[in-house]
Amino acid sequence: MSPSDEHGHGHGHGHGHGHEHRASGLKRLVHQVGHAFTPHSHDSADKSDEALESSSRGMRVLAVSFAVLMVTAAAQGVIVAFSGSVALLGDTLHNLADALTAVPLAIAFSLGRRAATRRFTYGYGRAEDLAGIAIVLVIAASAGLAGYEAVRRLIEPQEVRALWWVAAAGVVGFLGNEWVARYRIRVGREIGSAALVADGLHARTDGFTSLAVLLGAGGAALGVPLADPVIGLLITAAICFVLRDAGREIYHRLMDAVDPGLVDRAERILAGTRGVERVGSVRLRWVGHALHAEVEIMVSHELSLVEAHAVAVEAEHRLIHDLPRLRAATVHADPDGPHDVDHHALLTSHR
Repeated sequence: MSPSDEHGHGHGHGHGHGHEHRASGLKRLVHQVGHAFTPHSHDSADKSDEALESSSRGMRVLAVSFAVLMVTAAAQGVIVAFSGSVALLGDTLHNLADALTAVPLAIAFSLGRRAATRRFTYGYGRAEDLAGIAIVLVIAASAGLAGYEAVRRLIEPQEVRALWWVAAAGVVGFLGNEWVARYRIRVGREIGSAALVADGLHARTDGFTSLAVLLGAGGAALGVPLADPVIGLLITAAICFVLRDAGREIYHRLMDAVDPGLVDRAERILAGTRGVERVGSVRLRWVGHALHAEVEIMVSHELSLVEAHAVAVEAEHRLIHDLPRLRAATVHADPDGPHDVDHHALLTSHR
């Protein structure tokens, strides 16, 4: 008998329904009806399908946003060539750097598709967190560069030509970055990717920089040349706030933090499972953009091993269906009673 059998139940299941996102109309209705009357499968193939679907969505976001930002940077680069705007040059470089942050994320999503091994037993989902660190560092570098350019402009004011074209380039940069930011953040939250959310926040910082170019050009047109560097400093401060939010997002993932509401919901799901007397510890963690759970439940000490196992299986099944983004769960069943018996006495000195 394996250790997991001695304590009731301890294995993970996955449940994938990624194809539902592509279904529509009659096809979706037929699928849902069939789903209701068809036994559910929770084998490794289902888990792989769900992981691939999430990663595929992430890769599509990266490809589309990369194309949008490269077009934006190219349009701005043309205007930089005949305007001589240093601020616009900095903004163009920011947009180019933002586009290139898709590279570590694409690598992370590709690694996340690999199956778990005997060395990496949880798979390669953590690669997204490493990509998130790289993105946070790029945001910090962007803030430093923006601040440096603003201070340099205060010390050495420069005349800018073709102000209307510069202003137009600032608008293009802002709109392109804001669209990419909203797209990345929305999909990142839907698939549970903190790194993609952080990359969306980075795009938003570059949008702020583009807005600074627009306002600076307006100030120069009004005869206030210092407007450009002053606004640049204000935008640098705004980027620092975005850096704080992105850094907090990645820090929480690295520290295995989850929304307490998810823990409450998991406890309610377990408590509502037939045969569960009490709910013990509930641990949730993100691995890439998927949740993994390790939970303890108390069942009647009068149940047989087979009956206790059946309760644990039902608890796991309900968790996978009802807890968003949960891909695998390990359920540990403990006997609830007799009250004068400590079933974990042997482990007391190790806890």
